[in-house]
Amino acid sequence: MRKKKGLFSKSAAVLAAAVLLYSMSNSVYSDEGMWLYEEPPKDILKDRYSFDLTDSWLEHLRLSSVRFNNGGSGSFASEDGLVVTNHHVGAGALEKLSTAQSNLLNDGFYARTLDEELRCHDLELNVLVRMEDVTEKVNAAVVPEMSVDEAVKARRMVMSELEAEALKTTGLRSDVVTLFQGGRYMLYQYKRYTDVRLVFAPEEQIGFFGGDPDNFEYPRYNLDVCIFRVYEEGKPAHIDHYLKWTEAGLTEGDLVFVSGHPGSTSRLITMSELEYERDVLLPYTLERLNRLEVLYTVWAARSDENNRRAGQSIMGVQNGRKALSGGYNGLLDPELLKAKQTEEKEFLAQVLKSDQFKNVPASFEKIAQADKDSRKDYEAWRLLEGGHAFNSSYFNIARTLLRYADEVQKPNGERLREFRDSNKVSLELGLFSEAPIYDDFELLRLTDGLRFLILKLGYNNPLVQKILDNKSPEELALELISGTCVKSVEKRREIYAMTPEEIAQLKDPMIELARLVDEPSRQLRTFYEKQAEIKKQAHEVIAGARFALSQGSVYPDATFTLRLAFGAVKGYEEGGTHIPFSTQIEGMYRHGEEHGFKPPFKLPQSWMDSRQKVDGKTPCNFVCTADIIGGNSGSPVVNREGEFVGIIFDGNIQSLVWDYIYSDRQGRAVSVCSEFILEGLRSVYGAGNLADEILTGKRAEQ
Repeated sequence: MRKKKGLFSKSAAVLAAAVLLYSMSNSVYSDEGMWLYEEPPKDILKDRYSFDLTDSWLEHLRLSSVRFNNGGSGSFASEDGLVVTNHHVGAGALEKLSTAQSNLLNDGFYARTLDEELRCHDLELNVLVRMEDVTEKVNAAVVPEMSVDEAVKARRMVMSELEAEALKTTGLRSDVVTLFQGGRYMLYQYKRYTDVRLVFAPEEQIGFFGGDPDNFEYPRYNLDVCIFRVYEEGKPAHIDHYLKWTEAGLTEGDLVFVSGHPGSTSRLITMSELEYERDVLLPYTLERLNRLEVLYTVWAARSDENNRRAGQSIMGVQNGRKALSGGYNGLLDPELLKAKQTEEKEFLAQVLKSDQFKNVPASFEKIAQADKDSRKDYEAWRLLEGGHAFNSSYFNIARTLLRYADEVQKPNGERLREFRDSNKVSLELGLFSEAPIYDDFELLRLTDGLRFLILKLGYNNPLVQKILDNKSPEELALELISGTCVKSVEKRREIYAMTPEEIAQLKDPMIELARLVDEPSRQLRTFYEKQAEIKKQAHEVIAGARFALSQGSVYPDATFTLRLAFGAVKGYEEGGTHIPFSTQIEGMYRHGEEHGFKPPFKLPQSWMDSRQKVDGKTPCNFVCTADIIGGNSGSPVVNREGEFVGIIFDGNIQSLVWDYIYSDRQGRAVSVCSEFILEGLRSVYGAGNLADEILTGKRAEQ
């Protein structure tokens, strides 16, 4: 494994230069950009790559792209509803379908017939089919004479009304999305699939080969793929737009595109917001992730069954810890911060040349004051409203049931956003999921959450004392988990239909805990929503100036909405060594041998048995300069012809600072090659029929 020490200070000059390149005109250099489908980078692609991005090409890719509600992306691969994503995106569904006797994560899975395909408990897939700019409608609801409280309510109401009307008219999932931190609002409408069935998954040993040591590293050798099928009315859904796969492969310098749902970036935030993330948000989050990583790994080491139950939670916290540590280290680099300060000063200097932008400096000041005001109660907000103090699925269910009874009595536009009518299907899908919840793991998590609450707010805090009620964290957690009735899905449905008064009569301990902390939680939520509203109004002004100066070459920060990125297939230099753009199967076996085939470098027996059968020259993984971030996992990578050539599953260590600034000097997106997937299906797993469906785009009659 290559050393990571000193990485960010070593590349400080590059990062600083990149920040300056992203100047007040917002002109995009290199292959930067997570572009909106409604505003694609046609001119940039034409000038840089001589590529004509047509509307029909773009529409086909958009309608072939899929969003997973658990935070990932994917794409259709056949007219019969086949969907391809990452193994780690599908891992949550695999875990929920597993038992102590049948561990799908460990053993893998292949359904040879439709009857063998397993329906997932609570997986929802979305396809973006319509887009409408509703900025004027949203902003018109917020008038200058309104107080901040009134503005929050007005904006929430108009967004909910727009969503409800769109849902009523089209039947599509309808979400008003905030872009440019409040500079623009889009109504996105999605075709929703809730009958999703598992078709294929390799063993986790090959899906996450190299484990945490190799995570965010390169070269890589991961078959990070999982295949599902969407159904409608009990039959495979008919899909008009799906991606044709190519077996031709890639060469150095090829132009490729990534279509996916990047989760969150912070490139357009102000200097004060950057400092807030560095000083408040990231230290708290990393402290919690480090704590949970130790807690979960120690518990998992006690037995194989513990390891199975906690496995995905461990992977999640390790991945988050490593990713956020990279971004945090970047924010500790004085060169990067100096460059950001310079960019902001130059932007302000330019806007002050015109009376048109006279409100911009005051907008920066409003954001800075909001960030200052938000520091004091940040930890309490995350602990209470964020639920970190009550780290339990049962608590989340109990609070949802309690709040639903209150919120459903209000007009749609006045409810908390998660209880709006347009979100009801998704809310109920999760609330009534039959996925197993394990009391022993819940007890571990809740006990630690209560300890974390005491650590952060203090044992003598009045609310902490009310919560503990003269009990230790262990004693209270056991009482809550053993006494709650929300374990039963049938009981959840009954409570869901109850009035607040009827729920109060249940005297359920977990619901009563949710009731105890509900008022202070809501107060904190209201306060932070007010700060967010102040910042949205300020960013609206700043964004207006950026739009005017950019002349169209601007993209918003990531928001887990569909984006188009592009780049070149390209290796890079590290430590005086050239890192080739792709790896091969024979290199995977060598990588395992170098580590004695010991976990996490132990290959599954299926691959060991097939070593002489597979083509060792088959490409495994490749890197490109496309601009990606978390949420892009599972995104299809396509060539100029729009053909599937791979699937995003990671970035290298040098890409971790892309949360804040893009640089393609060494940063790369990492993908699984399409050839690797097909070779595995045919030569290792005996899944030739599935490979044929992918290549022909149609399922063979069985």
